[in-house]
Amino acid sequence: MGTTEVDVSDEIESNADAIDFAVAAYREEGEWILTGVQAEQAGSLEDLLKSLRRFPGETGILGFVSVDEDFFVLVRVAGAHARLLLSDVTAAEEWPLARQVVEELGIDLDDLDPNNPEPAGDLSLFADLGLDARHLAAICDDVDAFPDELLDDIATEVGFADAFREAADAVAG
Repeated sequence: MGTTEVDVSDEIESNADAIDFAVAAYREEGEWILTGVQAEQAGSLEDLLKSLRRFPGETGILGFVSVDEDFFVLVRVAGAHARLLLSDVTAAEEWPLARQVVEELGIDLDDLDPNNPEPAGDLSLFADLGLDARHLAAICDDVDAFPDELLDDIATEVGFADAFREAADAVAG
């Protein structure tokens, strides 16, 4: 019986091709600065974290990634520490980036219920920025909205909606 090798570079490339947009947000001298992140820099969790760590930030760096109008990933990086949120845990069955997030969160892929599209990770990611866990969970639970709409709602709650839209539009795939 032979083994099947998975080419990780192909997985990353397929992720990058599916990225709708990726945006980094950070505070500098009390002001929010938002910038687009190239899809190739967000195709894998490792690349995304590496890309986000290059930015300065008083409260850490926030990362927003929308994938294939299907799900989103939120990241908050402070030094070597990263907090993660995946909008739909069932996306891990189909998407390598989602699978990497689920694995990093320590969730066993065999335990996923394909009929239960719930968020996974740190819902209190933005609590200190005015978006508590309960409200973020409610945003994630809106199954009728596309990820870009949900991320826009999150950006609005945190206080940088216009800059978010501008940065997302600049790199939209």
